[in-house]
Amino acid sequence: MSTNATLPPMQYVDASGNLVGMNVDLGNEIARRLCLKARYVNVQFEAQIPGLRNRRWDMIDTGLYFTTDRARVMQLIPYSVGALAVITNSGNPHGLKSLKDLSGAVVGVELGGIEERRAREISADLTKSGSKPSDIRVFNSYSDAFQALAASQIDAVLAGSAIGNYYAKRGQFAVPLGQVMAPAPAALATSDPAIAAAVVEALASMAADGTYQRIINQYGMTTIDKWDGYRGKIQYFYTP
Repeated sequence: MSTNATLPPMQYVDASGNLVGMNVDLGNEIARRLCLKARYVNVQFEAQIPGLRNRRWDMIDTGLYFTTDRARVMQLIPYSVGALAVITNSGNPHGLKSLKDLSGAVVGVELGGIEERRAREISADLTKSGSKPSDIRVFNSYSDAFQALAASQIDAVLAGSAIGNYYAKRGQFAVPLGQVMAPAPAALATSDPAIAAAVVEALASMAADGTYQRIINQYGMTTIDKWDGYRGKIQYFYTP
């Protein structure tokens, strides 16, 4: 499985050099129920979908956001619901109170993710309203983006709200606006229908015995049944 270990608490490398986080716990448990052992490849986000299509790995386990475009090229298995947040340095030094305050602000995002798309949509809306657009800076990883934020090289980072809350509880950064985007499902991804079906079966058994809910709740995420597209059971989506 590929992952991008730069996003605590979803997936990251701890002080002992171990790969940990919600998606790691989830992937390990899925593998265990399939009588397999998970092996992770830590790569940048933009390499993950091409690597899956070239069969460099069997599955993406990095909190990939579900989109209908992605469901046309691979099997997507939505498993939790998340939202985006604007993350600033502690104390919110630029006084951000709403998305309008991102006018002229330097906003960091990771290359190729839905966060970059959303940031550009926010900037476009600002321009349409007659305000100055955001200055969007694209980074190869969120580790780089948060390092730039900590050094005050940028004003804010647009990332998952669970990530922002993780940092805020540790006093590292702040989430002054709360959730700024409607929740969207995170999904596992594979290019093999047999793998997708097996993962769905494993997740269903985890939901039945409470393991799924325990993992999701532990990390402050929302179960997939709160997604508008949920159809009464965990399943995979593929509409080429």
